Amino acid sequence: MYSSKQLKDWDKQYIWHPFTQMQDYAAMDPLIIERGEGCYLIDTEGRKYIDGISSLWVLVHGHGRKELVGAIERQSKALCHSTLLGLGNVPSAILAKMLVGIAPRGLAKVFYSDSGSTSVEIALKMAYQYWQQKGGKRRKRFLSFTNGYHGDTIGSVSVGGIDLFHKVYRPLLFKTYKAPSSYCYRCPLRLEKETCGMACVEEFRRIVQRHKDEICAVVMEPLVQGAAGMITQPKGFLSAVWKIAKENGLLFIADEVATGFGRTGTMFACEKESVRPDLLCLAKGVTGGYLPLAATLTTDEVFGGFLGRFDEFRTFFHGHTYTGNPVACAVAIENIRLFSKDQTLKKLKGKIALLKDDLRRFSDLPHVGEVRQQGFMVGIELVKNTRTKKPYPPGEKIGQKVIWEARKRGAIIRPLGDVIVLMPPLAISEKMLRQLTDVVYSSIASATGI
Repeated sequence: MYSSKQLKDWDKQYIWHPFTQMQDYAAMDPLIIERGEGCYLIDTEGRKYIDGISSLWVLVHGHGRKELVGAIERQSKALCHSTLLGLGNVPSAILAKMLVGIAPRGLAKVFYSDSGSTSVEIALKMAYQYWQQKGGKRRKRFLSFTNGYHGDTIGSVSVGGIDLFHKVYRPLLFKTYKAPSSYCYRCPLRLEKETCGMACVEEFRRIVQRHKDEICAVVMEPLVQGAAGMITQPKGFLSAVWKIAKENGLLFIADEVATGFGRTGTMFACEKESVRPDLLCLAKGVTGGYLPLAATLTTDEVFGGFLGRFDEFRTFFHGHTYTGNPVACAVAIENIRLFSKDQTLKKLKGKIALLKDDLRRFSDLPHVGEVRQQGFMVGIELVKNTRTKKPYPPGEKIGQKVIWEARKRGAIIRPLGDVIVLMPPLAISEKMLRQLTDVVYSSIASATGI
């Protein structure tokens, strides 16, 4: 048995943490999580914390759920791994049928990988190769949105739009077209939400009409741009963009890595506006947060563009060693079954309403600029001055200060810059949800000197 001090020392000595300034981290007392129970995380010293971000947006039914643990155990005894390159395995076939069954209408084929980034990378390569093999040789570009985030592989970074994360890599990226996002609080077109008439949609239309012969696909996070700070889209924005893409013959890629599996209140965000993507990217909640797995779903039309004789070389030359891993697929199957067994989405409606009601008071805090919510996805943007929307200087690290205060009060959350994010597990109780919002409210008040 290792002591808490040993583990903290080894963590600081050997681990390079993602999205973490390690010079700052080295000066901190690390928090080492040892186990989880339901919607709690428990550290090596026995302290319990509400898991306020679903362990980075993945946890659905809670930690230690016996059905999910049992699925992993049973499948591990039967078959840990077998390649999907030219072979099949039982769980991957069952899961593929289930995914097609719950996905938006028209999606018919499933390509597995292991992370959100790779699911998007696959969609980009599929869209590009599809057009090359269908005679659309000029179609070599993608159209995405400013403030978008689609992962950290080179292709997914190229269609992303967050300079803070990706500016340094710009010389490595391929050219894309960018449409303005619907960041109404800081409108890129400098218009007012109440009177703009969704001018960003018309700007998107103009870009499409100007470049449609060059574009393979439109890439979009439906309803919420997650990593940008939970930027929610006005009603009708998603469906308008999709319709314009389809009217102009473009493929539509829905990146539901963050929004999928109930996060917006429906199984997939596209359902809310009856959008039927040509490619759908899934990860995070697909296994309920228990194992890495991703999937890219597409239509028979796209799949058909890759069929041909062996010597025509129309094969999709892409794959991963752990593609369709049986253990990950087995737990994903059980995760989907639990949605039905627990009536997860039905029960979520009341919790979403409770959360919406409880968030109203946050606007009274003098440094809360905007509170954004879509289902169980929440972003609370903190600003130095609410009248001018002036942000805090980066050196003040106000977002970091809030999460440190929250830890003292028994909750794990994580900021995106100075946007405080809440994305609790779907299984969280109403009582614990209120406890979480209480912690966040008092943490913001304390960190901003109120």
